[in-house]
Amino acid sequence: MIPRYSLPEMSRIWQQQNKFQKMMEVEIAACEAHAKSGKIPKGALVNIKKKARFNLARIEALDKKTNHDVAAFVENLQDNIGAGGEYIHMGLTSNDVTDTALALQMKEAADIILKDLTSFKDALAKKAKRYRDTVMIGRTHGIHAEPITFGFKMALFFEETKRNIKRIEQAKENISIGKISGAVGTFSNLEPQIESYVCKKLELKPAPISNQVLQRDRHAQYLTAIAITGATLEKLATEIRGLQRTEILEAEEYFSKNQKGSSAMPHKKNPITCEKICGLARVLRGNAHASIENIALWHERDISHSSVERIIIPDSTILIDYMLRTMTELIEHLVVYPENMRKNLEMTGGLIFSQRVMIELIKKGLTREQAYRLVQKHAMNAWKEGKDFKEALLNDKKVRKVLKPRDISRCFELSYYLRNIKTVLKRTGLILK
Repeated sequence: MIPRYSLPEMSRIWQQQNKFQKMMEVEIAACEAHAKSGKIPKGALVNIKKKARFNLARIEALDKKTNHDVAAFVENLQDNIGAGGEYIHMGLTSNDVTDTALALQMKEAADIILKDLTSFKDALAKKAKRYRDTVMIGRTHGIHAEPITFGFKMALFFEETKRNIKRIEQAKENISIGKISGAVGTFSNLEPQIESYVCKKLELKPAPISNQVLQRDRHAQYLTAIAITGATLEKLATEIRGLQRTEILEAEEYFSKNQKGSSAMPHKKNPITCEKICGLARVLRGNAHASIENIALWHERDISHSSVERIIIPDSTILIDYMLRTMTELIEHLVVYPENMRKNLEMTGGLIFSQRVMIELIKKGLTREQAYRLVQKHAMNAWKEGKDFKEALLNDKKVRKVLKPRDISRCFELSYYLRNIKTVLKRTGLILK
């Protein structure tokens, strides 16, 4: 399934035009702050604000000579301004501009991710409510365990998505920080008030302390939060892949009329979207790892982080945007097979009720070991010989000596296992009453 998705909203943030636009906003805000302190003539500020503009082709040409993109940007800006242009970048170092501009870009990207997460959460909520009472087998180690409902399974991912929203919100707050403190962060050619003004104007908070760069633990938290979100999507995609297996087929990706599952085998309907999500989640984790490697820089800074960030930050934000939109549409159109869930539930001939039988035997006076061994004996025979577990218990004199037939039958009631599902969903906020 190909989602109704286009990249412009997120990719626009990382285009060179927007990057240099944000850098220009930082430069102009710094000039405004200098003018307020009397270090730039008011007339010069008027001319700066009126004529400040840049040209990507010109910056690129200058960069070929300077081998320094920020210097090329500043030169282009000054040339376009003319009189007063000499005040551009006064007292600033490159990272005052680039780190603050990058924070604006990451903040903007986080807003899109949060919007995506909300849509994904809502899609999960609808499925959880719709299938709240749709009984299926719960599996541990891939083996039948005890009954659950499909809505309960979806609620688990709903709650995890709420935590991902909180992580992205915290990461957004932690990256919404500006730095206008000069070459090594000591404000030697600036006053702290300049930084305060610029950050307030751009709706950022000033870094309490920085050296030449904003510290990269902030960026690492951001990319790690994205990677964890991707891991949640991978977890859900893996679940759906498992449920779509031919011998299970309890849920599957939507398959359109003209879609082809295999170039060779016309019968195939493969979970290709979920497999794609699982692969892309690995990219997010790799990028998060690279961001952690960026934390340690030499002394007051080096630029070993810079080249990495030009790839991993745009790529991770664009990728998680795509993944969230894709999985939201997948969940909205997920095909669910309740009849197969019921059939699979009954596959073991009642073995899934073994724990309750054991508990009832313990209640009647058997030790836990005695009860376990007695129940296990019949369970293993049922596995081996394909016998009905309940019938085997009813025919066992040792069991009948302790439990009456109605007591045994009561152990096989589904309602017992599902009686607290509604309570759990209330705790997640999916059911309010």
